[in-house]
Amino acid sequence: MTLATNLGFPRIGARRELKDAVEAYWSGGLDAEELETRAAEIRKGNWLLQRDEGLDQVPCGDFSLYDHVLDTAVMLGAVPFRYGWEAETVDLDTYFAMACGRAGDGNGNGAVPAMEMTKWFDTNYHFIVPELEPGQRFRLASTKVVDEFTEARSLGIDARPVLLGPVSFLLLGKSVEDGPHPLSLLDEVLPVYEDVLERLRVAGARRIQMDEPCLGSDLPDEAAGAYRRAYRRLTEAAPELELLVASYFGELRENLDTALALPVAGLHLDVTRGGEDLHRIRGRVPDHLTLSVGVVDGRNVWRTDLAAALDVLEPVVDELGADRVEVAPSCSLLHTPVDLDLEEDLDPELRSWMAFARQKVGEVATLARALDGGREVVEDVLTENARAMEARVASERIHDPRVKERAGSVDEGLLRRNRPYRDRAPLQHAALGLPPLPTTTVGSFPQTAEIRRTRAAHRRGELGDGPYEAFLRRQIEEVVGFQEEAGLDVLVHGEPERSDMVEYFAERLQGFTATTNGWVQSYGSRCVKPPVILGDVRRPEPMSVDLTAYAQSLTDRPVKGMLTGPVTMVQWSFVRDDQPRSETARQVALAIRDEVRDLEAAGLRVIQIDEPAFREGMPLRSADRDAYLRWAVDAFRIASSGVRDDTQIHTHMCYSEFNEILDAIAELDADVISLEASRSRMELLGAFVRFEYPSEVGPGVFDIHSPRIPPVDEMEELILRAASTLPPERLWVNPDCGLKTRTWEEVRPALRNLVEAAERVRRRLG
Repeated sequence: MTLATNLGFPRIGARRELKDAVEAYWSGGLDAEELETRAAEIRKGNWLLQRDEGLDQVPCGDFSLYDHVLDTAVMLGAVPFRYGWEAETVDLDTYFAMACGRAGDGNGNGAVPAMEMTKWFDTNYHFIVPELEPGQRFRLASTKVVDEFTEARSLGIDARPVLLGPVSFLLLGKSVEDGPHPLSLLDEVLPVYEDVLERLRVAGARRIQMDEPCLGSDLPDEAAGAYRRAYRRLTEAAPELELLVASYFGELRENLDTALALPVAGLHLDVTRGGEDLHRIRGRVPDHLTLSVGVVDGRNVWRTDLAAALDVLEPVVDELGADRVEVAPSCSLLHTPVDLDLEEDLDPELRSWMAFARQKVGEVATLARALDGGREVVEDVLTENARAMEARVASERIHDPRVKERAGSVDEGLLRRNRPYRDRAPLQHAALGLPPLPTTTVGSFPQTAEIRRTRAAHRRGELGDGPYEAFLRRQIEEVVGFQEEAGLDVLVHGEPERSDMVEYFAERLQGFTATTNGWVQSYGSRCVKPPVILGDVRRPEPMSVDLTAYAQSLTDRPVKGMLTGPVTMVQWSFVRDDQPRSETARQVALAIRDEVRDLEAAGLRVIQIDEPAFREGMPLRSADRDAYLRWAVDAFRIASSGVRDDTQIHTHMCYSEFNEILDAIAELDADVISLEASRSRMELLGAFVRFEYPSEVGPGVFDIHSPRIPPVDEMEELILRAASTLPPERLWVNPDCGLKTRTWEEVRPALRNLVEAAERVRRRLG
C-alpha cells in the first residue's frame, strides 16, 4: 500500500487564531494555561483535518508557538546564559524572551536582547538562530514533541513525530564569543536526541521524521561524516523505530550518496525542486529503504497537475513496490495558506487553478489512491483536474502582448545610471544638505488599531474615498510632525494606507490577484498574505505618488518615496509557474521603474526601493547562484536607473547573511543601503569593510522586533562601533526595519533616543 503522508501543516490556524492567542499572552490578556489550551485546539483541528482528507500518517510536533528551530534549541537546553535560565524545563517567559527579547523596567534594567533571526533557507519564513557559546552543555529541557504525540494519540490519530535533525540544527547554529564549531558539538547533542527517541518509543511512536534540509545545500567537508555518525548512533539507540530523513528545498546532488548510505528506514526527496534526484537514484535504493516522493509543491498555491505527478510516481512504484513508496508534499505546508474554501470572494476561474494546504493534502491522498488502485479509481478527479490545467494555460488573463514586447526590448541603457556613485554622491549631498550620520527610518510607522479599522472599513465600502483620503492625510500629518519634532533628517510618510509592503502594490498592478485569508507565517506571530502573480505584469496608473508628494509638501526636509523592489515582489508572492522567475521579475521591474520616475517628477529627491528578499531568493547551491544574481541585479537596476544623478536611491535588506553576495549588492548601484545589524551588534559590517563596499550604509541600531526601548548609550555604542568600521561620512543611522509592528509608546522614545545617540556621536567625532 502506498502511504499518503505530510511533512508539516500550517500552525497559525485557518483564521490566524495562534497570532491572536500569542499576542494576547504577551499583553497579559491570557495566562499560560489558556494559551496552551488554544494551541491544543489548533493542533487538534489540524490533525483531524489531515486525517479526514485521507492522510495515512499525520505529522505531529510540527506545531510551534513561535519557531520550530527555537523549539529544538529549547528541547536541547541550548538557552544562552544571558537569559538566566536554571530550571529543569524552559518556561514560556524564557522561551519568548529568547525570541523577542526582554524589555526590563522603564529604565532598561533587566532588559535582555533577543536571539538573532534569519531566513529559513530561500523562503520568507524566519527562524531563530541557535547560539552556541563557550561551555555549551545540552540536556533535555522540553518534551514538547513527546507530549504532542501523546495528545494526538488520545484523539485516535496515527501521528508521525517531526524533529529537526541534529546535523541541520548544528549547521544552522552560530558560534558566539569564540564558541565551539557547531559540528564539534554533535556528540554532545546526540544523547538528548536519543533520550527523546526513547521517550517517543515508550509513548507508542513507530515512525519518526527527522528533517535534514541542509542535505539539499552545499555542505562543509566534515558534514558527510557527521550525518553518518549521527544516524548510526540514533538507529542503534532506537532500533525499534523507523527513522525517515527528510530533505527539501532542492536537489541532493553530491549529497545523494551520503543520504543513501544512512542506516535509516526512509528518505524524502523534494522532486518539485530536485527532479533530477529521482533519475540519479534509479537502481540505487537499498532494499530496506522507503522512498517518500514530494510531488505536490509545498511552497506555492497552484494545483498539482495530477496526471503529470502520476507520470513521475508510477515508475517509482514499479521499481520499488507500493509498500516502499510514500506520496507527500515537497516540504512542510507551513509555507502555504490553510484552506482555499475560505476564499469566498475569489474569482471562480482563479480559484479553480489553486490549492492551499488543505487541498494539497487532498491531492496527496488522491495520488496515493491512484497508485494503489489505478487511475480509474480517481478518474473523475483526474478529468476535472486536467480541465482546470488546460483552462489556465489558455486563459486570456495570463498573457499581455504589450508587456511581453516591452520586457523583450530591455537593453543595457535601461540598466545604468548616468554616472557612477562617486560622481553622483557630491550632487546628492549638495541637493539634500544633510548632516553627517543622517538619521532616518526604514519606512513604516505603527499600524494602530484605528488605522487598521479605517482601512478595513474603506475596503468593505463602508467608508467613501473622500473621507478615507482625508483620514490618511491626517495620519501623514501626524507622522511627519512627529519626525520633525524628534529631529530626524530624512522623513517618510509612514505608510498608513499599506497593509503590507508587497500586497499594497500587488493590488495596483495588473497580473496580480489578492486573497482574503491566504495568510502564512513569516515569523512568530507575524503573518503575511502573499499576493498571487497569475499573469503578465504592468502598472495601469501611479500607485504611491499622491500621498508621498503630500507628505513632502508638509516639510522642508526630504521625504523618502517608499517602494517594494521587483525581486521582493516576486519572492514574497505566490509566483506563476508557467515562465521563468527572471521574466516575471523583469516585468515587475519595468512597472516599478515607471513609479520611480513619477515620484521624482513629483519632487521626491530620495526614493527607497526595498529588497529584503534579495538574499533570500538566492539558490541554495553555489553553482546556481550566478544566474540568479544576474537577473536579480538587472531587475533592481531596471527599476532604479531612470532617475537623475542628484536623486538618491536607497534600498533596504534585513535578516539575511550578506557576506557571500556583497559584490552583487554593490552591483545594484544603490546610493544607500540600510540593513539589520543590531542583533549581531554590527558584526556584518566587517564584511563590508573587507569587500570595500563603495557607497553608503545604514546599519540598524535597534531591533524593531523586540518591544524593548533601547537606551541612548546602547545605540551610541553601536554607532561608534559602525563608525570605527566604515568611514563615518558614508554612514546613516536608522532602525533595523520598518516600525509597523511596534506601538507609538515604543516608537516615540526609541526614535528620540536614536536621534540623541546620533547627535552624541557627531559631537564626539567632530
